[in-house]
Amino acid sequence: MDETEGSAGHPGPAERSHRSSVSSVGTRAADVLVYLADDTVLPLAVENLPSLSAHELHRVVREVLQLPDIALDVFALWLVSPLLEVQLKPKHQPYKLGRQWPELLLRFTDAPDEDVAVDEPSLQFRRNVFFPKRRELQIHNEEILRLLYEEAKGNVLTARYPCDAEDCEALGALVCRVQLGPYQPGQPAPCSLREKLDCFLPAHLCKRGHGLFAALRGRGAKAGTGEQGLLNAYRKVKEVVVSGGSSSECEAPLSTHYRAYLLKCHELPFYGCAFFHGEVDKPAQGFLHRGGRKPVTVAICLEGVHVIDCREKHVLLGLRFQELSWDHTSPEEEECVLWLEFDGESEGTPVNKLLKIYSKQAELMSSLIEYCIELNQAVEPTAPQECDSGPNLDSGSSPPPTQRPKLRRQGSVVCSRIQHLSTIDYVDDGKVIKRVKPKRSTSFFSRQLSMGQGIYSVVQPTDSLEQS
Repeated sequence: MDETEGSAGHPGPAERSHRSSVSSVGTRAADVLVYLADDTVLPLAVENLPSLSAHELHRVVREVLQLPDIALDVFALWLVSPLLEVQLKPKHQPYKLGRQWPELLLRFTDAPDEDVAVDEPSLQFRRNVFFPKRRELQIHNEEILRLLYEEAKGNVLTARYPCDAEDCEALGALVCRVQLGPYQPGQPAPCSLREKLDCFLPAHLCKRGHGLFAALRGRGAKAGTGEQGLLNAYRKVKEVVVSGGSSSECEAPLSTHYRAYLLKCHELPFYGCAFFHGEVDKPAQGFLHRGGRKPVTVAICLEGVHVIDCREKHVLLGLRFQELSWDHTSPEEEECVLWLEFDGESEGTPVNKLLKIYSKQAELMSSLIEYCIELNQAVEPTAPQECDSGPNLDSGSSPPPTQRPKLRRQGSVVCSRIQHLSTIDYVDDGKVIKRVKPKRSTSFFSRQLSMGQGIYSVVQPTDSLEQS
């Protein structure tokens, strides 16, 4: 889509502001409010606001914050409201897009007319979805690291980044270190942490029960989660000791702990993603085979696609671009749907699986997937079938990962749960898609990573197609 780079339906920490970032309009200087990841507001006075580009406004923000040039790649300007998120391209004009906000909501959300009428976006300075994680490791500027830390922390606390209890404790301990200083024996006491536990751990972990009913449902927090588990992790936070000619020791700079927090978040496969709202079919259950739909968040970044259960706070499906093909249907054809096809099995037999994600943002998601693949291929000149029309990119972009993220413990929230999805196992007989058990000869979709790079395998049909 021409208007946007990335978009989503469920803002995380961005929910703090429901008002416009432009307080006055005119050909002379106008006040613009830019929101930072730490909830602070940066008021700016700019000339000719209606014609000001995102690139020019980005430069003003960098100058005010005194950020180095690398910040141009690290951060982007976003228009964000509780209903929609849009990452702006450098050529976009924030004021004009703000005026077009109701049209964007009608096109890309299911919001009622009364909500559309009162919704106004705020202008936010946030991480660029196209900035590779690998390049974050090269950043040493403390203010850039702090802003990235604050944004990641907000996404963890709001469960936009689902984490296992162990990882929430480790991340929360680093927040304790940043806010409370080095751990001191006996300080803080567990009871004092309990009062502000939601500053360190996601709310759904703070409120989970430990009783029999919670345990039977599989949603009870594991032993140690909470104030005591957080305190234990806080105690283990390592300090980088800097010693001089004397025996005196210095505390580690905050940038060390910002970096440690980000490195831990890098293990999450959806770190740095753009997020979109959608729904998927539930598997048929019970005697009446009742299904229905469940709300999901679709996370897309340079590495792949993840479908996250909004209620249960865990991943339903995670795919690298090498493992899928995709397409989308437009509103003119039928209900807006993003289609993901991937390898799987049915009763032990390999099949192609097809997942339908119902969303008015299907077009945005499809475009973002395609663009991310182009960016990855642009820095791999030896890759077969390289897209000649792909955008130019500097050498810092990240190629597709060669292995899965590190978080692979059994039952981890980042592991796929295919059994919780209603997928179609199918072949194409030339006319319609039929649900079948055997394999199929070709991918239904032409959109997929080049076969030379990917590990996605097409499935061969058998002589007789047994209908499931």
